Parts: sequence; C-alpha cells; structure tokens
Amino acid sequence: MPDESRTPVLVGVGQLRANRERTVEGAREPLELMVDALRLAERDTGVTGLLRATDSLAAIRTASWAYADLAGALAARVDATPARREDTALGGHLPARLLDRAAAAIWAGESEVAVIVGGEAQASANALAKAGIDPLEQGWSASPGGPPPLELGDLGSPEMLAAGLFLPARTYPLFENRLQADLGLTPEENAAWSARLYADLTRVAARHPVAWNTDVLTPEQVGTAGPGNRMVCEPYPLSMNAMPNVDQAAAVVVTSLRVAREHGVPEDRLTYVWGGAGVDDLPDPLRRTGFSGSEALGRTLDRTLTVAGLAIGDVDLVDVYTCFPVVPKLAALHLGLDRDAVLSVAGGHSSFGGPLNTYSLHAIATVAQRLRADAATGLVHANGGYLSYQHGVLLGARPHPEGYVGRPEPEAVEHPGAPEVLDAATAAREGVDLTVETATVEHGRDGAPQQAFVVGRTATGTRVAAPTSPDDRASAAALSLAALPPGVRTHVGRTVRLVLRNEQPAVTVPTGDAA
Repeated sequence: MPDESRTPVLVGVGQLRANRERTVEGAREPLELMVDALRLAERDTGVTGLLRATDSLAAIRTASWAYADLAGALAARVDATPARREDTALGGHLPARLLDRAAAAIWAGESEVAVIVGGEAQASANALAKAGIDPLEQGWSASPGGPPPLELGDLGSPEMLAAGLFLPARTYPLFENRLQADLGLTPEENAAWSARLYADLTRVAARHPVAWNTDVLTPEQVGTAGPGNRMVCEPYPLSMNAMPNVDQAAAVVVTSLRVAREHGVPEDRLTYVWGGAGVDDLPDPLRRTGFSGSEALGRTLDRTLTVAGLAIGDVDLVDVYTCFPVVPKLAALHLGLDRDAVLSVAGGHSSFGGPLNTYSLHAIATVAQRLRADAATGLVHANGGYLSYQHGVLLGARPHPEGYVGRPEPEAVEHPGAPEVLDAATAAREGVDLTVETATVEHGRDGAPQQAFVVGRTATGTRVAAPTSPDDRASAAALSLAALPPGVRTHVGRTVRLVLRNEQPAVTVPTGDAA
C-alpha cells in the first residue's frame, strides 16, 4: 500500500498581471513580480510562514532581465533557506516537468515543501526603453542586470541559423503549412480553423482575472490580416502569435499531505498532483523524420494519461500549450477530439499572455483553482523549443488510488529514417532543384510578402533549408499562399531552385513559374 502521508499536494497558487497600462511609473522588474506571486501563493495556502519551510525552490528562467542567482534572490526575499535551488534553462515545457519532479521527490521522501516560480516584465522593460530610461536607474537588480545575453546556440543548429529559422514565428508555420497539406485542406479552410480556435481562446481569457488581453474577438477579427493584425509569417497573423510583451508572474507551493495537514492547510485548498510524463524530440526539426506532426507531443499525451489509467474522456479540464495554432490542432487530432475543441483553461499565449517559459505555470495554477471549485481532474500540457520538449501533468481534486504515478524523466524520440541534412551553401554552389517539404513567407510591415523560408529535398533525398534573398521579393511573393493557382492547395511538392545570390544560398522561383 502506498504511504498516503507522502502524497504530493499542491497547497497554494499565486498569479498576477502588472502594469497593463505599460507606464514608466508602474514598471517593476521580474524579481519583484515573482516575489509578489510567491506571497500570493503563501496567502492562498491559508498558512502564514509556510514559505520559510521550503526545501526546494526552482526559478524558471526569465527572458526580460538577467539575474546571476534568481532562485537565491527569491529565497532571500521570502526568508527561505532551501537546500536545493535551481535556475532553469529555457523551455516552455518546464513548469509541467518541474511540478512532476517536485511531486516525485516528495513522494520519495526527498522533499517536504517545494516551490516553483516564474515571471516576466517585458512590457515594463519596453516601456522604459521607449522612454529612454535605464531600468538600473529605476532600481532594477544589477546582478548582473540588463537583458539576458542571447545565446545563438539556444535558438537552433547552425543549419537552422543559416536558414533564418531561429525564431519560433518562422518555424512553427512550417509545421502548420505541412499539416494543412497533409490533411488536404485549402489554405482558407485551414485559416478558418485556426481563427475559430483562437477566437474561442479570447473568450476563455476574458474570464481570467490576470489575462493580458481580455477583448472577446470573432473568428473574422482573429483571422483577417490588416492594420492592427498584420500578417507575420503565413498563415499566422499577429493574433495567432504568442504575446511575450507582458508583465505576469506565477508561483505554486507543493508539499506532502502530511506536511500540509501538520501546518493546518485547509482541506479545501488541497489539489493532488497525480503525476505526468514527458517525451523529448531532437531540438533541431531539420534532423527529424519530417514536419508532419510531432511524435513527442502525441507520446507525451498518451503516457500522461496511461500512467494514471485514464482516457481523455475522463479528464474534466485540459490546457494545451497554444503558442501557435498548430500545437492545439495536433493535440486534438491525436486525442481524437473535435477539431474545434477548446483545450485551454487560461486562454493561450496570444490572449492570456505568453510570458515565455512561464505560461504553463499559470495554467497549472488555474487548473488547481478550478479543481477546488467544480472539477475532478485536469491535464496541463507544456511544450518547449520547436515542438521539441513535451511534458504533461495531471492534477486531481481527490488523490489517485496509487498516490503519485508520474514518470518525470522524459523518454526520447529517435529518428532512424531521418534524411541527411545538407549545408545550403554547399548545395547552392552549383545550383540544385529542391522539392518543397514545407515553407512559410514572412510579411513586412507594409503587409507584403518579404522573405520566404523553405525546407526542401534534393533529387537524392537530402534535406536543405534556405530562405529567399532579402532583396528577392518576387520569389517570396511566388511562395505566398495567395499566389497558389486555382485548384492548387499547397506549395508542398513544388520545385524551387537553390542558388548562390550575393554569395549567399538563396531559394529562387523563376518569374511566371506556377505552383
């Protein structure tokens, strides 16, 4: 029989939104927001001083300000002396994985009180920059202070960087456009699907007290590109991109059931962490088998449900990571749900807000609050990288019969049939034809196609990724979805040319070449 006293329980959650008005006067650094979230979480437990008993504190990496020891600074601010302190790396999957690991440690008797916290203040950082004010002059931390250094290696492989695929806004559309082609949808049908999903998310966010955007939008408003909703990379207008320019923070406190009861945490505050599972893919999509879906995402959802002995129909609440529409689409398709299923409790990254690595911590906090009120089970899915790192975690209003059932350490996806990746500069020296695997077109501020990004195969089956030249708007326009001839649904499968242009590899589409 499992030792019930070690059952991991989430006893307190805190989340906040700050400086929605983006004023200089209201600007506070991420550390301050996270301290507030921690205090809110402690207040939520109903027990004064519980944070001082913390033995494990994980601080999710913030991207809006640099700290030498964020976990240590947070612990000091709440008078905690945890034996284990962790400043994490980048990754939107981390809130779910950290919660799963904290629960596993409590179940194993290795921890008693664990805290996970994260936050961003990019809206305030932008407001200060616009006003020409150095945040250090406003008292922001100087250890080391400033925006965190950008490590190109964190953004992608050399081949990805050379191809311009170092931004999520350019890379996720590659999966979306391949999905549209694989499903045989027209671009219009696929865009309408995305617009319905994201319009539904605006209604979820509108009911959330700390959501960044609370306007309810129609599918037409979400899906129509134009002033205020410019096209970014096809097929995603701005409303379908994650919104990272927010001031938001969240924290959760997890203890053993014994500790919760010894400290007098009210029974109606207890949310049981059943556990979860994760699967990690290769960080470079170019080295995977293809862009048709995500094996890591599907396996993660399956493992998370299987370890708890559940089917998706047994789960009352689901929050799937929604940085871009392709992620909830892939989740719904894999789970066999209706394509228009609303898989969110917080409202997604474009409506609730996308505080980079911390969004799913808000989802966890929101699920916990809902479980106290009107639900029995909740699943939070978290995604990191380019559909690279996946983790799911299940929470319950009542304990799982077996206590904790998670598998916190991820499995790995292997791609034995993946094609060889050829350096674009090498391939372009003599010129080579590519068959398009997937592509996207980035639009300029003027709304016109500006540059295309293409992943293709040579005649021998090797994979090459390359952009069009920045000064070749004609080729970019030819690869736009708007340039498809009548009856043609996709650019997948068409032939383009890879050449050297201005001494750089570039995809070209001859003038008048039809898709």
